[in-house]
Amino acid sequence: MAREDIYRDRSVLIHGKFRSEKWDFQDHILPPITTAVSFRLRSADRGAQGFQQFANPDIDRSTTEPIYIYERLDEPCQGLLEETLAFSEKGECAVSFATGMAAIAAAIDTHVKAGDHLIFHPAIYGCTHGHITHWLKRFGVKNSSVNFNDLETLRNEIQPETRVLYFETPSNPTMELVDIKAIVSLVKEINQNRNTTDQIVTIVDNTFASPYGQRPIEMGVDFVVHSLTKHIGGFGATMGGVVVGPKTAETSLLLYRKDFGGSLSPDAAWHILTYGIPTLAVRMERQQASATRVAEFLDTNSKVARVAYPGLDSFPQKALAHAQMRDIDGDFAPGAMIYFEVSGTPQQSYERAKKLIDHIAQNSLSITLAVSLGQIRSLIEHPASMTHAVVPPEDQLKAGISPGGVRLSLGLEDVRDILRDLEEALDVAFKN
Repeated sequence: MAREDIYRDRSVLIHGKFRSEKWDFQDHILPPITTAVSFRLRSADRGAQGFQQFANPDIDRSTTEPIYIYERLDEPCQGLLEETLAFSEKGECAVSFATGMAAIAAAIDTHVKAGDHLIFHPAIYGCTHGHITHWLKRFGVKNSSVNFNDLETLRNEIQPETRVLYFETPSNPTMELVDIKAIVSLVKEINQNRNTTDQIVTIVDNTFASPYGQRPIEMGVDFVVHSLTKHIGGFGATMGGVVVGPKTAETSLLLYRKDFGGSLSPDAAWHILTYGIPTLAVRMERQQASATRVAEFLDTNSKVARVAYPGLDSFPQKALAHAQMRDIDGDFAPGAMIYFEVSGTPQQSYERAKKLIDHIAQNSLSITLAVSLGQIRSLIEHPASMTHAVVPPEDQLKAGISPGGVRLSLGLEDVRDILRDLEEALDVAFKN
């Protein structure tokens, strides 16, 4: 048993592994940042050994002292970060990327080729939707959009060429949940009758919940992806992404990163490792508490037609939320994301949502009009015209994205200030 296994997750997320092969830092409390893109190799033989070692499935990266060659291939900060991210999601390995979208693309693309078929849940991030429906389609990968909570329809949509089931839970932006164990069970049943090369893999974007609040791999999912830019990074100062999954996928992911050039910079890796992950638990606890109070306020406000937040009694998937959204201590973790719809007809709701957003942009200190999420600052945006504008209107409706829907990510401000700014903005939105 590794020495760190006797400690609780909160402690390991701050300190990392008890000993790492990635860096010999006996005297450093924090690892230094790599500032050179190339590494001294000392001899031709060492250089050859380094290239032979890279992405070699016969070499265990977690127990082998690495020979660093070039920053795009691997470097110490990235390696240390990946060890901690794998631990946080309880996966066998983690491969980091320059952005969340680079990680999502890698997780999907390493499992499909021309002629293959992918199925995705309708409510997903706009750029993920674009990657699947535009770029992969252009390259000959077919796709279907199916509600993953309708298991019979999903089962019927699975084809012999289907290789990937992709979903988010909670979904961006609607907060709809997908029953992880039900999807895993269905895929396991179908895979029993398939050859090894024809297996379906499950990929879950766990960005909204974060590894603090949900760990899909423990529920049987094959791969988890994150935008490290969000909750894990936490401060809105660095971009990054990660794929966490089985050891058998590590070589393909490393080669994809090398050849497509989506490597995470040492500076970004260092900041996420030093500031983001160590503060994840304490940030999420505070943000979650604020989100609960804000959701309760919105839920009782006559100017709001609907609120989607897993911590509300009115949440339609309350039982599922309590079953699978659990923090590192096993307690219910509804998260820090809220989706709500302003009251009125579709056109009224759309106009009122824009007025609400505009008022906050000009008058609010505690809430910022900006895309992204999971920061120490509370962020608000209008998905239909912003983050999900790339999604065609008919697909927005299919995904449950309302014209007057608003996405709110709770930060660390005093919740009383947030509530006041929201109440004021709602009042302004309904003035003629």
